Amino acid sequence: MNPFSSETRLRDMIRAIRACKTAAEERAVVRKECASIRAAVSDNDNDYRHRNLAKLMFIHMLGYPTHFGQMECLKLIAAPGFPEKRIGYLGLMLLLDERQEVLMLVTNSLKQDLNHTNQYIVGLALCALGNISSAEMARDLAPEVERLLQFRDPNVRKKAALCSIRIIKKVPDLAENFVNPVASLLKEKHHGVLLTAIQLCADLCTVSEEALEYFRKKCTEGLVKVLKDAVNSPYAPEYDISGISDPFLQIRLLRILRILGHGDADASDLMNDILAQVATKTESNKNAGNAILYECVETIMSIEDSGGLRVLAINILGRFLSNRDNNIRYVALNMLMKAISVDGQAVQRHRATILECVKDSDASIRKRALELVYLLVNETNVKPLTKELIDYLEVSDQDFKGDLTAKICSIVEKLSPEKIWYIDQMLKVLCEAGNYVKDEVWHGLIVVITNASNLHGYTVRSLYRAIQTSGDQEAVVRVAVWCIGEYGDLLVNNIGVLELEEPITVTENDAVDVIEVAIKRHTSDLTTRAMCLTALLKLSSRFPSCSQRIKDIVNQSKGSLLLELQQRSIEFDSIIEKHQNLRSALVERMPVLDEATYSGRRAGSLPAAVSTSQGNPLQIPNGVHKTAAPLLDLLDLSADDPAPQSSSGPNFLQDLLGGDILSSVSQSGTTQPQKSGADVLLDLLSTGSSLAQNGSSTADILSISQDNKNKTSVNALDSLSSSMANSAQSLPASSIMDLLDGFGPSPTVPNDNGPAYPPLVAFESSSLSLVFNFSKQPGSPHITQIEANFTNKSSDIYTDFIFQAAVPKKSLVMRIRISYKLNNKDMLEEGQISNFPRDL
Repeated sequence: MNPFSSETRLRDMIRAIRACKTAAEERAVVRKECASIRAAVSDNDNDYRHRNLAKLMFIHMLGYPTHFGQMECLKLIAAPGFPEKRIGYLGLMLLLDERQEVLMLVTNSLKQDLNHTNQYIVGLALCALGNISSAEMARDLAPEVERLLQFRDPNVRKKAALCSIRIIKKVPDLAENFVNPVASLLKEKHHGVLLTAIQLCADLCTVSEEALEYFRKKCTEGLVKVLKDAVNSPYAPEYDISGISDPFLQIRLLRILRILGHGDADASDLMNDILAQVATKTESNKNAGNAILYECVETIMSIEDSGGLRVLAINILGRFLSNRDNNIRYVALNMLMKAISVDGQAVQRHRATILECVKDSDASIRKRALELVYLLVNETNVKPLTKELIDYLEVSDQDFKGDLTAKICSIVEKLSPEKIWYIDQMLKVLCEAGNYVKDEVWHGLIVVITNASNLHGYTVRSLYRAIQTSGDQEAVVRVAVWCIGEYGDLLVNNIGVLELEEPITVTENDAVDVIEVAIKRHTSDLTTRAMCLTALLKLSSRFPSCSQRIKDIVNQSKGSLLLELQQRSIEFDSIIEKHQNLRSALVERMPVLDEATYSGRRAGSLPAAVSTSQGNPLQIPNGVHKTAAPLLDLLDLSADDPAPQSSSGPNFLQDLLGGDILSSVSQSGTTQPQKSGADVLLDLLSTGSSLAQNGSSTADILSISQDNKNKTSVNALDSLSSSMANSAQSLPASSIMDLLDGFGPSPTVPNDNGPAYPPLVAFESSSLSLVFNFSKQPGSPHITQIEANFTNKSSDIYTDFIFQAAVPKKSLVMRIRISYKLNNKDMLEEGQISNFPRDL
């Protein structure tokens, strides 16, 4: 016999395929078998059509194309015999889906089989229709399916109910046709029919409000009675599972009661008693009983109910938490997270058990329990719960420390009753897991420390102790270095000692030792070392006796390969050596940082400072939403770790540019007024005349030292003036602000003044162009006026047009930002102009 002829049995083909040792051999066998089947299809072989289709189904399951056999399915379905129809419908469900056009040809055969006298053929048609029915087929065959819901055989009724579920999902408009038949099916004694009827009822309630109201009024009492009979029924071997009568039916009944009782007090009252009975009588030592109890708890939490039943449900979940099965505990934790919003006080009673779950060996349970504890914390229990979590932090797994520290820090920030407690808890977290906390955490801690003026001494002493034992935690080192730099004198002189503190003696050299160890530690990153250099500069003023030692430590970074450290070292060394008269003013303590403003910045709710826009989201052409940043972002002057923003624009700029420097300049004169925002912006763009009038102390910062007139200095502090500064120093403040903010009329450009410069195309896109025209004023060749001409190249109207520009001090480069609205949609254009004429 030819092994690849139509007479070959299915088992022989399967054996031949499984005997293949390589994929190539398998493909060869399948290819030959498919060729044989194609030949039989061409010859219209009726004797082996069912066998060929069975082979095609196996080949289809292996992943090979079998579309050429689709019509064979229709031929077998049209055959009169049950065996042929069975193979035909099976092939129809496997080889076709509702998107195939061939499916339209089978509708008539399905209709005939749904009206067939043989109930088994009717069952085949219902199975096929329930699996692959399209919307068109559902509309055509819905009357037949609706009629079969009243068929004499329960198996047909069950399949008709399942088929009806597919029909109402495909065509929700037909739902009203099935409401009355389903109501009669809910009175069935046959559990199989009842299960499918309940599922059909639930789907009808989902797609139709009218059906939901009908079932609430007509069927709630009947369903409660069915559930009561199921709970109290005697032993029935055909339905019994682990001593529980048909748990599948009970679960379905609880789910449909949940749907009917949600938002309806009358329906909820009808099911209160049976729910309490299920919750108290069901055994929880078997999986089937736990499944029923879980569904019962879900139903109690969803319906309109008094507090007593909910407390019972939460107690059941509490028992679940003590179960050995991890799956049951995980389900209980999930359910308790939902229950907190319903009855938080009842969940609080199980707080100890939930805390034990945080320490579980299973990672999924740990994370879910931690989320639940986070929701449980409030003002009354924040201290004991935080203590428990921090105690566990000491022994927790490395993989879990990140999540745990994030939750603890969030709890402490939100619910801290007092600043000293906040500082203590944060220090504990940083000492145990400082390498796992985000930068925002220790930034926020520094903000709180600056606001707690009465705790500065206590904090710096606590950090001094912490860094001795936890020097490997980067966050501890950073906060300690910052505080020692700011409050080192309080540490050495034991100022502000609290009663709860233990006495400690720290010398000036001890404080410097801490920072020297931190800056030389090989694991310290750039941020930590930069903070150490800044702290050393401040200590050089606070500890005059250690000034030379500090200078030597600072000088060690002059040869650093990191430009940031090298630059800081050179500048700080210059301050220590050449500008001792200014040093004390430069390194004064940081001003108090605004906690509310810092929190707003972290949440992204604070409007941008010094920007003409109000911080509204802008739609960038690439589709990314971006909040309008401050104008200072154009200059890239912000540090890697920016200081918290203060509540006013000028103060924010002072923090960004070095608040100590600006404050020292303002204090150097006897009657120096507070700088305005325009003055600060002038300082940003140039070393203009406003700074030149601030006395000899300011001149020491901005110009070459008078003691070294004949020497060429490359020191950054001695060479801040530049050609750009000279060109801008006489420009009125109003003109500068017009350039920055786009407000006010453009200055009049005088004609025929000085050398002529060609127009410069500063920016150009498909819809907008910007051209600069340059001119000089008579008698002022060092001042250049720029006229900006904007051209709308599109036919659309631009509104809320804002142009911003900024020029860094060190190079002749202009960075621009253009924002406007197009059809009420925010647009943003950015660019950099670096091709200005050289002799400008």
